[in-house]
Amino acid sequence: MSEQRTVKVSKYLSKHLRHQPERIGLSLDEAGWVEIDELLAAAAAHGFPVSRAELDRAVAENDKRRFAVDGSRIRANQGHTVQVDLGLAAEQPPAYLYHGTVGRFLDAIRAEGLRPMDRHDVHLSADRETATRVGARRGRPVLLSVDAGTMHRDGHTFRVSANGVWLTAAVPARYLRFPG
Repeated sequence: MSEQRTVKVSKYLSKHLRHQPERIGLSLDEAGWVEIDELLAAAAAHGFPVSRAELDRAVAENDKRRFAVDGSRIRANQGHTVQVDLGLAAEQPPAYLYHGTVGRFLDAIRAEGLRPMDRHDVHLSADRETATRVGARRGRPVLLSVDAGTMHRDGHTFRVSANGVWLTAAVPARYLRFPG
């Protein structure tokens, strides 16, 4: 399978495991899981046949480890716009976490902080490099530092997904450090 096909399968999985399962007739359970055989059958029935080998490769080679497989089931690790409960326990974050964005969003972020937008949570990275890569997807990246330690002491809850992405409901602007 080509790298291009692997990326296409990964995007298809993201779309239907995170955002629009109903579009191909899937019903995720409360924790976001669906049977792999059901997913493969639904994909084929909707004009995008995927083999189990292609699915396994897309899961294994995804640089952000977006998906989890548990026996005969699969789910997205985070980033859902559909209602799911990933069952992630609250954890104490590192002192600082990072968020990558682009310059055109800075005025809104300064005014409103980081909001989850269509997702359930704001996504934060434990390292600068990952956050910079995330920001670069939309243009020239701008790296924001989040004073997660103080947020946590002030009562904000953090959870960490299976792929290491830190999640929190929102980041008020007072906890952000802007470059320059």
